[in-house]
Amino acid sequence: MKRKRYSTEQIVAALKQVDLGLPIADLIRQLGISEQTYYR
Repeated sequence: MKRKRYSTEQIVAALKQVDLGLPIADLIRQLGISEQTYYR
């Protein structure tokens, strides 16, 4: 299975969305990553 890599800018943008109030569950569903990957 091929791994999907995100750029630094994409990661920072995702973390800012959570800071602005987006629930983590919604973010990880949109990005297609696991909760463990988010916290790592």
